[in-house]
Amino acid sequence: MQRSTRYSWAGGLLSAGAPLGLLLLRLARRRPRPAIHAIRDVVGELKRDRLGYLYVGASTAVVFSLFGFILGRQADQLLRLSRTDPLTGLSNARELFERLDVELIRCRRRAEPLTMLVIDLDGLKRINDEHGHRAGDQALRRVADAIRSVLRRTDCGARWGGDEFAVLAPGISGAAGVALAERIRASIQQGTGLPLSASIGVASFDPGGDPRPIDADALMHAADAAMYEAKRRGRNTVVVAARVHEAAGHT
Repeated sequence: MQRSTRYSWAGGLLSAGAPLGLLLLRLARRRPRPAIHAIRDVVGELKRDRLGYLYVGASTAVVFSLFGFILGRQADQLLRLSRTDPLTGLSNARELFERLDVELIRCRRRAEPLTMLVIDLDGLKRINDEHGHRAGDQALRRVADAIRSVLRRTDCGARWGGDEFAVLAPGISGAAGVALAERIRASIQQGTGLPLSASIGVASFDPGGDPRPIDADALMHAADAAMYEAKRRGRNTVVVAARVHEAAGHT
């Protein structure tokens, strides 16, 4: 009686990490076997061997599902890396700008305020000059941790570039925005263990109080101008921007 074929292993064929097909290995036998010249010969042989047919079918589903899952995870990781500052783990400038556009649309639709903080470090240049850039990088990481420890889950903390950071805080304005900025300033000064402080500019937009439309550039410009005013006033302080339209030169 003819023995049925047994396929001992099935694995995926890959190209640049993407599955191309399934590799089948069958057990060698002493009895000569008809040569297989085409895929229809493989299919025909498998159909005569029900267990082998089920095995290959299950292997195919498992292999392609597994690689699909892995590739999906890799794509998610690459997307996350493209939006994250590699040194601090905060959002990068690209993510900040995109999030700002989204939050402005949301605050107009819900008639809720939005506050933006621009944070510039005081004293990082001295650390770099006296201890080297590796120490400066470590200082930036500590500052990021200090900022992160104060933020709510709905806030977005980002490294804008160099020694500048930014925070988007949806749903708050006025005194609440200033209180958030003061907590961040205190956390940087007291929580890093370094001779660092922060000058922070605060700008808020409240569609309920001022229904005139603004764009992302206007809010960023207002917060940035307030930060430079904090620098001018002696650093290590919080300054609230004038009305966003006035600070941005809008009418």
